Amino acid sequence: MGYRELATRPVLVWALVAVGARLPVAMAPLALVFLVRERPGGYAVGAGLAAAYVIGEVVGAAVLGPWLKPERARGHLAVGLAVGACAFAGLGFLLDAHVLVLGALAVLAGAAPAAAPGGLRTLLTSQLPEALVVEALSAESVLTSVVWAAAPALAGVLALSLAPSLPLLLAAVLMAAAAAGLWAQPAGWMVDADDREGVSMARTLVRAWPIYVTGGAAMSLLALAELVLPALLEQRAIGVGWAGPLLAGFSIASAAGAALYGLRGTWPGSLRTQSLVLLLAVAGCVAVVAAADSLPWIAGALLVAGQLAAGVQVTRALSLREALPPSAYAAAYSVMYAATGVGYAASATLVGAVQSVASPSVAVLAGVAFALLLIATSALGELRALRQAKDLSAVAKGDAVSEPEAADFERL
Repeated sequence: MGYRELATRPVLVWALVAVGARLPVAMAPLALVFLVRERPGGYAVGAGLAAAYVIGEVVGAAVLGPWLKPERARGHLAVGLAVGACAFAGLGFLLDAHVLVLGALAVLAGAAPAAAPGGLRTLLTSQLPEALVVEALSAESVLTSVVWAAAPALAGVLALSLAPSLPLLLAAVLMAAAAAGLWAQPAGWMVDADDREGVSMARTLVRAWPIYVTGGAAMSLLALAELVLPALLEQRAIGVGWAGPLLAGFSIASAAGAALYGLRGTWPGSLRTQSLVLLLAVAGCVAVVAAADSLPWIAGALLVAGQLAAGVQVTRALSLREALPPSAYAAAYSVMYAATGVGYAASATLVGAVQSVASPSVAVLAGVAFALLLIATSALGELRALRQAKDLSAVAKGDAVSEPEAADFERL
């Protein structure tokens, strides 16, 4: 099967809903900066509002995602999107309000719809045969890359050319439209009763912690590309204006990489091995960006990193599906979303601290070292899980331990 089989009315409607839900999220940080930039200390206040928004996203995804009920997911997602739309509208209409009011609205705008990415992904795959899941997740990654490539330009044009509040008001309209569009989607998805017996959702989700760590590592590398690139270009005596085109090229390459991954369908090695190799390659590309002293090398490394990063995104989602029962998919996607936010914030904090005492290139290399530490932690966790699985298999077969020892193991 291929992408042609995805061109159905339900999938196209889903894509419109996904754009309505995700474009506001992609515009929000920059839109919040533009909203208050003319106030005293505007950029610092804007950065604080953007940080509050991201904190809301992380907390909302971690709390609301596991709370999502498969059979009634549509209603829960619609309520979250509607509340998020109201919060965005409040930010747009109350732009002169006290900063604490704006901060509270920013947290609510981030938290309320935070279960939507994971819920929408599960709604998509639940409507498709298993043979189309790889293509569907790749197509979703393409859509996400396009949205994130267009959002900063859209927010900038609207805020600077028309009105500072317009990006947030547009976000409110889009999110409200997504909430309404959800009613053209299934009410939820079915799961086997056996999937939810015996183990709590929290314990089920914890089993996949190495995969969440890879999500944090991948997003920490993206933070390096986004946050330090302008300063790095200035250090290399390259026009800072190249930062925008280079990041747009990164997003376009990511979309192309996601499409390529789904086009082939199957790749050598296990999903988790693929993710590990791709992550290491992305880290290598970012290190090249830090060391390169010419624009062609920086551009080439970012383009390759974008292509490889798309494969990381798809393999993470597929790895979660492989590691967890269907009843936990939406919750796991939301926890992954939270983990990526934590990875981004941690990397941003680290490179900000390093940049205050060292050059931008050193800050990037410090960020790469942090990402490699996360990657190593994830790999060790995977190895430990594999050993435990082999031990359990040996116990079940009676090959590795004696019968008394097996009985003791079962009592534990």
